[in-house]
Order: sequence, then structure tokens, then C-alpha cells
Amino acid sequence: MSMEWGRLLNPGRLQRPDFDEAPGREAYLQDYDRILFSEPFRRLAQKTQVHPLYQHDHVHHRMIHSMETCSVGRSLGTGVGHALLEKDRVSADQVLRIAGHVQAACLLHDIGNPPFGHSGEDSIGAWFAQQFRAGSDLAAQVPQDQWAEFEHFEGNAQGLRIAGRLEMSRRDGGMRLSYATLGSFLKYPCTRMVRDTVLDGQPAPYAGLKKFGVFAEDAPLLQEICAATGMIAEPDGWYRRHPLAFLVEAADDICYRIMDIEDAAAVGDLERADVAAALEEITGKRNREEDAAMPLGERVGLLRALAIGSATQAAVQAFMDNYDAIMTGEFDGDLVGASTKADAFDTLQKLSVERIFVARRKTELEVAGRQVLHRILDHFHRLFGDLAECGWDQARLEKEHPHWQQLIRAVDLDLRGVEDAYTGMHALADFVSGMTDRYAVKVRDMVTGNLSEY
Repeated sequence: MSMEWGRLLNPGRLQRPDFDEAPGREAYLQDYDRILFSEPFRRLAQKTQVHPLYQHDHVHHRMIHSMETCSVGRSLGTGVGHALLEKDRVSADQVLRIAGHVQAACLLHDIGNPPFGHSGEDSIGAWFAQQFRAGSDLAAQVPQDQWAEFEHFEGNAQGLRIAGRLEMSRRDGGMRLSYATLGSFLKYPCTRMVRDTVLDGQPAPYAGLKKFGVFAEDAPLLQEICAATGMIAEPDGWYRRHPLAFLVEAADDICYRIMDIEDAAAVGDLERADVAAALEEITGKRNREEDAAMPLGERVGLLRALAIGSATQAAVQAFMDNYDAIMTGEFDGDLVGASTKADAFDTLQKLSVERIFVARRKTELEVAGRQVLHRILDHFHRLFGDLAECGWDQARLEKEHPHWQQLIRAVDLDLRGVEDAYTGMHALADFVSGMTDRYAVKVRDMVTGNLSEY
């Protein structure tokens, strides 16, 4: 069974499958604009990419990374689209749609990430795990089979929740992005519960099962997206990836691995000469002589641009080399890893693991960030516990607990849809994961009585 581009590029919208495209305003263009102008995307400008709370003007934050990723994603989509057009597998219009939906999905790909980067994900998950182990307050009321999606908090799943549920005044379908863009976004098309059942403690047999990308509450959205795009369903309740999800993943891999080491040079965690040498493994030695007077920083910038171009071409070729397996859902890998640049990117990964991720300042701030998030979660957990005792009635909570009324007003806490322990815990996660790095510090200071910033 092979997936078909006619269905994979479905322009229908989540919860609005019959939505008609306007002339000159194809679904992927509207998707891009809706994501770009959303508040969760705007907040990415103050969320960590790798280096927390840096004042350096040239260090990446999540928004810059997302913009760069969608640029590379568009190039990947264009390259693959034209290669498929030459083989008569898609139409000229579909070439534009492939590039446009990949670009929009790339813009969306990090929208669910919490403050303080991936360490923030780990910190939120660790806090929930502590609550479940202790059987404390609200946590004790959440069914045990739903614990794992909190204990292993996942920004990918939060991203679908934002796009498909929380945005646009929480109307049905949220942003109502197109099925094609959402399918391309779904890197892990399964819930945590399904994933754990399938794996049963064993290594993931498929790339799309390495993590989970959907919370249990949002499983109907997953089913709608996958049915509309013709993604291959497995009997256990998970799906094979949309082919364009591999291009979104490749764009992300190319950008973060290359930009991470360039940032590390900017902040002094790596020598620029080491970065240049690593990038030359991707670009190869140039035939022409370089300007001997060129500053090393400028040379690194040149090599970075060349490396992105080389890696993009290699990923396009890897997609085409594995086309049949990708379309039947049998490809079990990533495009960068399947490309001719795999060894060079392994070198970048080794540099990141051994030199960047363990840098002293980064480590110290991640430890501090964990404490910031845990203090906030501890405080607001008590609010949700009292809300439960008030029968999930916000008006009653505010009447019986005026201090919580003040706090709700102070942080504009959204309690719509909170009706039991499960939805309450997700509302808590929505609130904290949506914070920027600096706002998290500000809220921590407010609830602990630290007035130094006031």
C-alpha cells in the first residue's frame, strides 16, 4: 500500500474539511500566516534554543531557529517537488504545495516547546512524576494509564494541542490549519499510551514511535488528520509518517546541528577553528583559494551557508533514493542519516554532546531553570487542588479563595475547559509550558515574594 499525493496534500482544514481555498490564498499560505501571527509563535523569541537567557545578539532563540528551519524546509520541499515532477509523480501545482506545506510545518515545529529548551521539557516531566509518586492532591485523581504523557512531557504533543485546540479562542480545530500541514508536522503520530503498548519496553521499531506526538485528549484530531491525508494506519492505533514529515525533520536537523556549533563559537564554548573544520567535513575543501585576510568568524559564516546548501541537496537525494519505502511507510530512519553527509553530521553531534551540552554556564542555568519551573508548578498546583475541591467551578473558587482570584487575574490564567483532574493537569502544563524564559523567572519571583524586579 502506497500513500498518494492527491490525499497527502489535502487542503481541507481541521474540523472544517470542506473549507474552500481562495484564489491566490492557497491553504499553505494561510497556514503560514496563521502560525506566524499567533501569540505562541511570538513567544518563541524569548525561549531557549540551546543557550538559556543569553544577552548575546547573535545566539539563536526558538523563533530564529524556526524561521531558519522553514527556509531550509522550503528548499527541501522545492527540491523534492521538482525531482518528483521530472518523474511525472506530481503536477506543477503540487510542487508548490509540497514546498509550501513543508515550510508552514517547519514554522510550527517548535511551537509547543516550553521555557529553557529541552531541559524545560525534562523539568516539567520530572515535576509531574514526583506528584504521581507522592499521590499528592490533584495528581492522585488522574487515572494511572494517563500518567506517562505528563511524566514524559513532550513539546511535539503540546504543539498539536496548541495548533489544534488552544488557539483562535479555542474554537473547534484551533488554528484550523490544513490537513497537509498538520500531517507534515506530525513527527510522532501516536499517543503515549499507544506507543508504550506497542513497544512494551523494547526499542522503537519505527522512527515515528521513538517518542509520542499526541496527548490522549487529542487522539480524535490525530485520527481526523491521518484519515484525511491517507496516512497508513496500523492496527495498534498508530500511523506511519506523512512523507513530508521526513523533510520537516531534515530541515530541523540541518539547522540545529549546524547553528548549534556556530552559536557555541560565538559564546566561547568552541573555538572557531574547530567549528570551521567540522563544517568543512560537510562542504569538502574548496577548489579556489580563500582570502587570507578573511576573519575567522566570517569564514565560519561562509562555511555555514555552504554546509546548509550541501546538506539540503544531500537530503533531497536521500528522499528520492528512499522514495518507495517512504511512500509505503517502510522507511525507518532520517534523511540526514541516510544521506552522504551522515558521517559529517555525526561529527557535529559528537561536538554538541561532548562540548556544548555540558558547558558550565548552560548547565548552571538549566539547574536554575528547573528550580524556577518547579516553584511555579508547586504554587499553581495548589490553586488547581482548591479548584477541584470547589467542584471545578471557577466562580466558586474565586469567591472562597480571593487570593487565587488575584493570582488568576495577575497571570491571566485560562481555566476554560477544566472539568476534572486530567484536564486540570493539562491546563497547568499549558500555562507553564507557554511561558517564555524571562516570564517564568518573573512569575517565580512574584509567587515567592521576590520584589527585586518591582
